[in-house]
Amino acid sequence: MPIEDRGDANVLTHALAKDTLSRLRDVETEQVEFRKGLVKLGRICGYEIIDGAMETEFVAIETPLTETTGERVKGLDDVVIINVLRAATPFVEGLLKAFPRAKQGVISAGRDEEAGMNDDGEFPITIDYVKLPEIKPEDTVIVADPMLATGSTMCTVLDHVTDEAPDDVEDLFVLSAVSAPDGLLRVGEQFPDADLLTVAIDDHLDDDGFIVPGLGDAGDRAFRTT
Repeated sequence: MPIEDRGDANVLTHALAKDTLSRLRDVETEQVEFRKGLVKLGRICGYEIIDGAMETEFVAIETPLTETTGERVKGLDDVVIINVLRAATPFVEGLLKAFPRAKQGVISAGRDEEAGMNDDGEFPITIDYVKLPEIKPEDTVIVADPMLATGSTMCTVLDHVTDEAPDDVEDLFVLSAVSAPDGLLRVGEQFPDADLLTVAIDDHLDDDGFIVPGLGDAGDRAFRTT
C-alpha cells in the first residue's frame, strides 16, 4: 500500500521515495544532485497522492478500433499547491510534474533562528510574502515543505491558507519529506482536518530545533547558501 497510516501521520512507503530520500540525507550529495533529488521526490509524492488519495471514474473511449471503457483520475484540474519558500521550490517543481494544471500559491516564511525555541518548543515565524490563488470547496490543497521540524512554520502557513480556504474544502494535505514527531503533533493538534503526509518520521529534534537524523537545511543544500 503506497500510503501507510502511522497514527500521527501517513507515511508514503514507495520504495523509490525511500531510495531518493536516502540519497538526499547523504552528506556527500552535492547541490545539483540534492536539488534534482527534491524534484524527483516531489514527483513521486505527487503520483502517490494521486494513487492513494484521489478517486477515479469510468469513461467511454473510442479507440482507433472500437469503443471501450477507460478509467480517469477525478479532480486533477482542481488542485492547489502551496509552495513554502524557499526550500519547497524544487519539491514543488516535482509535484507539478504530477499536477501540471495545478493552481499555485507561495508563502515566504522563515523562523527566527537567533531567537531560538521557546519553552514550548516553538520558534517565532516571519512571513515576508503571501500570494494565494482562489481556493474552492472541490479543490485538493497540498501545502509542501520538505522539512516539518517543530511545526512552527507550517502552523503559521496553515493559518494563512485556512483563512483563504472555504471551511468545506475537499482535501487539505501537509506534505513533507522528513518530519519530527514534535512537529507532527503540533500541526495535528492545531489543524486536525489536515492530512499529514511524509516520507519519513525521524527520531527527534536537537536543541537547535533541527531534525535528527534529518538531512540538514534543505534550503541551504538546494541553493548552496549557509
